[in-house]
Amino acid sequence: MNLIVSTAPFFLRPVHEAFRCISDAGFTGVEVMVTHDENTQDAGKLARAASEFGLMVEAIHAPSLLLTRRVWGTDPIGKAARAVEMASDVGAKVVVAHPPYRWQHGYRAWLEQEMPSLSERAGVTVAMENMFPMRARKLKGPRLHDHDLGGYANTTLDTSHAAVAGHDPIEAAAEAGERLSHVHLSNNSGKGWDSHLPVYEGVLPIAGLLRQLAESGYGGGVSLELDLRRWMDDPAALRDVLARNRESCTAAVGANLVSC
Repeated sequence: MNLIVSTAPFFLRPVHEAFRCISDAGFTGVEVMVTHDENTQDAGKLARAASEFGLMVEAIHAPSLLLTRRVWGTDPIGKAARAVEMASDVGAKVVVAHPPYRWQHGYRAWLEQEMPSLSERAGVTVAMENMFPMRARKLKGPRLHDHDLGGYANTTLDTSHAAVAGHDPIEAAAEAGERLSHVHLSNNSGKGWDSHLPVYEGVLPIAGLLRQLAESGYGGGVSLELDLRRWMDDPAALRDVLARNRESCTAAVGANLVSC
């Protein structure tokens, strides 16, 4: 397994700042969330920025968040297709995408009918991320998006999202089986919200999950996707908390986990 760091917590800051911090914490691999920063939107600029800090871009997260809803346009098909193209150009093997909202019938059809061939041609796996069950009208209306990812060939398990949905991440990983292609790793407070805590805080059995993944022969990426706001204005503390997360994960599975 490859332990990398997601740039998602740095989405309001230049990607160079994220890369510097991640490199200083002892990592050589990153998952890049596409944001308003133009250096995350262009393969050439992204590759040069990563090279400057000795990093490899291992995964691309398509701009699916509310704050990035207009990045690369508003069409989810175009966003996903462009993310696949950029991943191929920078040598990343995985694109993380969000499942469709219930009204996005065209996107759903594209994911089922056209995305698999695009993915195969590009040599890039599109792994749909599990979400928690958001609903309209203060949780009384229908679900806004797919929550059950059983229909997708490749999935990303987000452990904090699983916690909010009331799922045990160990059981979720076992259920996904060979469909599991990527992991967003963090802990959760267990209080019903998406807290993305450091792996050594919270209620989730992170060490147990990592051991299960190692024992199952999982060889994909494990991307630390953490809420780092407490340390964001203190570069030394930020570096130290990332390093501590790396050490905690490595202690759980030893040589089966490579910090890259």
